[in-house]
Amino acid sequence: MGFFKKLGLVGKVGGTIDWDITPSYTFTMFESWGGKGEERIRNNDERFYYFFIDGWGTPPKLCLMERAVKHARVLAWIDAPQDMIDRCIAEQGKLITLDRSYAVNAAIKQWLIENVIETDDDSRVVPIVTELEKESLETGLPLKGAPLPDLKKLALRCEGRAIAEDNVADIIRQGDFFDSEHHPDGRFGGYLADNGDGLTVSDMATGLMWQRGGCDISSIRKVRKYVEQLNKEKFSGFADWRLPTMEEALSLSVPTLNDKGLYISPCFSKEQPFIFLADWREPGGFWFMDYKQGSVFWASGTIPGGFGRVCRSI
Repeated sequence: MGFFKKLGLVGKVGGTIDWDITPSYTFTMFESWGGKGEERIRNNDERFYYFFIDGWGTPPKLCLMERAVKHARVLAWIDAPQDMIDRCIAEQGKLITLDRSYAVNAAIKQWLIENVIETDDDSRVVPIVTELEKESLETGLPLKGAPLPDLKKLALRCEGRAIAEDNVADIIRQGDFFDSEHHPDGRFGGYLADNGDGLTVSDMATGLMWQRGGCDISSIRKVRKYVEQLNKEKFSGFADWRLPTMEEALSLSVPTLNDKGLYISPCFSKEQPFIFLADWREPGGFWFMDYKQGSVFWASGTIPGGFGRVCRSI
């Protein structure tokens, strides 16, 4: 695998080509949590590599993609016979997705194995130098203590409980929360203010202080330990942090995608695209708020688990 060495990928977790991954399958693996891919992702350090055809340019190119829980980047394009690439696209016709990303066929797979994978000749591999985008930490919010508009105080449930799947839509509609699946017209009215510590913001309508970042993807057991540690260390000066309830997490959901690709204020880090809730599903599983899809969902608390973001009552 000379090309892995050329791209500096030797020793990476999951550093092999996954021939089962296609551009359409990546949605269920990395974006639609609770879907088909959840049993495959064990931790956030894993990197998945697959070949695909990028059909946006002229001519289309054969590329190598690196995917993980929180990023995607094209690492290289492969100097493959153009007629072979064109035939692969023609075979898929109009059944392809609108993003013009094509899965490789059997002929390209065999060519790759013979000319790229099982050879030390890396001359057909053209690296693409990219840097992962650095996240902006500016909040753009008014500072806490600044004059407030006329706000309606909104009390939300703060203790976790069992919630049956049939009750979720009613919870969302009753609170007028935005949820892309259950209530896309929701317009809950919160009002965030910057606490000036670089760590937290406060919602002056709900009376909640929120962590802007959070912990990496993990099991529910480890996320709960993370919350315990924050309280032990008095994160941002307080020792009463907790996981949010469904209503509390939904209060942050907004109907417009921010420039980080999430349905939430851009003051929050993109590193926690979906978070564990304090609520659990009846008869089994855990509830999550997915800000990438703008919706509540349930899944296992272990694989792939979830991210953690805490709040506290002011």
